[in-house]
Amino acid sequence: MRQADAAERLAAPGAVVLLDGAVGIGRRTAATMLLQHLDAGAGRFEELAVTEEDDDLDASPDDRFLLDLSGLADAEYSVAQRNLAQYRSAVEKCGARLVVVLPTGLDHLLDTDLTPLVVRLGRPAGAWVFARHLRTMGVAFSPEQFGDERLHTLFECSPMRELAWLARLVRRARDSRAYGTTFPAWLEEAITAVTDRAGAVARKMAAHRDAHQRALLLSAAMFNGATADAVLQGAYLLLEVLDHDRDDTPRLAQADLGEHLDTLEIRRDVSGRVGFERLAYDGAVRTHFWTNFPDLRDGLREWVGKAVLLPELTAEDRMNLVARFAEQSLAANRPDDLCRLIETWTGPSVARRLRAEAAAALELGLTHDSHGGTFRSRIYGWATGPGLSPDLAGVLTDVCRQVLVATHPDQALVRLRHLALGTGGRHVPSARLALLDWARSDVSAYQKLVDHLVRRPTTASTALLRDLLEPGGLRITPPWPTLGLAWHAVMVAATPDDWTPLVHRWLTTVHEDLGWAPVLHVLLVAAATGADLLNRLYAITCDWAAADRIGAAGGRAPRAPTAERFCQKIDLAQGVDTGRGGVPDSGAHI
Repeated sequence: MRQADAAERLAAPGAVVLLDGAVGIGRRTAATMLLQHLDAGAGRFEELAVTEEDDDLDASPDDRFLLDLSGLADAEYSVAQRNLAQYRSAVEKCGARLVVVLPTGLDHLLDTDLTPLVVRLGRPAGAWVFARHLRTMGVAFSPEQFGDERLHTLFECSPMRELAWLARLVRRARDSRAYGTTFPAWLEEAITAVTDRAGAVARKMAAHRDAHQRALLLSAAMFNGATADAVLQGAYLLLEVLDHDRDDTPRLAQADLGEHLDTLEIRRDVSGRVGFERLAYDGAVRTHFWTNFPDLRDGLREWVGKAVLLPELTAEDRMNLVARFAEQSLAANRPDDLCRLIETWTGPSVARRLRAEAAAALELGLTHDSHGGTFRSRIYGWATGPGLSPDLAGVLTDVCRQVLVATHPDQALVRLRHLALGTGGRHVPSARLALLDWARSDVSAYQKLVDHLVRRPTTASTALLRDLLEPGGLRITPPWPTLGLAWHAVMVAATPDDWTPLVHRWLTTVHEDLGWAPVLHVLLVAAATGADLLNRLYAITCDWAAADRIGAAGGRAPRAPTAERFCQKIDLAQGVDTGRGGVPDSGAHI
């Protein structure tokens, strides 16, 4: 079947489509495009968690969901299908849409009731995919310039992500101004980079078996663009971490740095920064080491963890190092290497110096197509587990609020909530502030947060509800039923002394802006479950009115009329019609 068939099925509200196909044909991209191109009104687009978390799926009509199961192993698939069944039920019930990317080769494990939902995708035309990426990047070309046989082979055999990478290399060749001024010249350099760089690096490695030269080569590739001094120190550190002795030859009798760089075809520009002449050669060097020295990967992780602290590196150099390590560790299916460095860089011994690098590493993991789910799960584990360091808590807060919220808002909300409530034993003030700021400016977040806190009452959740009820800082009008739930939960769980000042502040808000008048009804409904609460609300209102010392004489309308109207509502709610005018003093029997 074709992508058009999937689009036709997905047009119906409540549709669930399962995409299957060969590895590398772009199933996830196809799923994303199908959902983004839907005419689904103002509904949200979100990727769902593969594993079950705290809350059930809160779906609304026109919402669009993506569930990527492509990275699952056999043992995980059955559990994921149970979660899928729950997602499917919620989506069909409310009229949302769901697209699921299935793991390749596990057709025999798919539940029979899901089989009718499967659409098998074929491989898109490689030339079309390549051309689309070039146009998106603003690279001018004509299809007649696609005549190279090596390019046709790539079109027929390469995964779609590699064709996207080839297009990015063409753009890099153009932007560097080092490989000619025409599209054929840029394309030639890009094709060579894709098809021959690995071989060129392998030949270089075979010609240079000395550990010191190889350390310098890898250091230059990892620190590409940094100073020659940084590259040299990086090479020395690598030899130390891997427990290789330095050359015992007296230093003045050894080749100097320039000779070593020339031997390895590493250039040094007039500013002293190093690089390689050939396009993408540095990336090929990095890939060679991670691919062909698997037994050194733990050591390379330790090296990067220490190298980021080299004083010769600038902030930009450190970020480049983090990105290059992330690229290699994730390509080698070792996301845990990146997670371990994040923990190291946010540990007590580093004392905040590497929070930015840890946050960058976490963001790279979250945005990775294959391993993003792993990092979302890891954040959940960190947020709910013990032993969370203050710096890691700060990084998680920042990344959830600034990165994860854009693609997975529900998951971001869950993680921030755990951090704010101290589920793992540590209350994170910055997470609490981020959560409150988000909820006070987003109706959906406000509603979901209140709903969860009301269903799972604790001392910490009640305190957070009180903060959510503060009128100051609200940039939305909360749904009145949600506000009523929050008020009732606080009135029941907290002492009157805890929430009396809140009522005073809301009475003042209503008094100054009648647009908030419905809040009085919300308060009345929240307290209506018991006479004691209504009596207390009556007394609080009287105290608020009696505290007015300025009144009209101070240029402000007196509080008495507002208090009188509210007290009359409370009387009616209690079945009392006193016909009383004015507001009784706070000592009156109620």
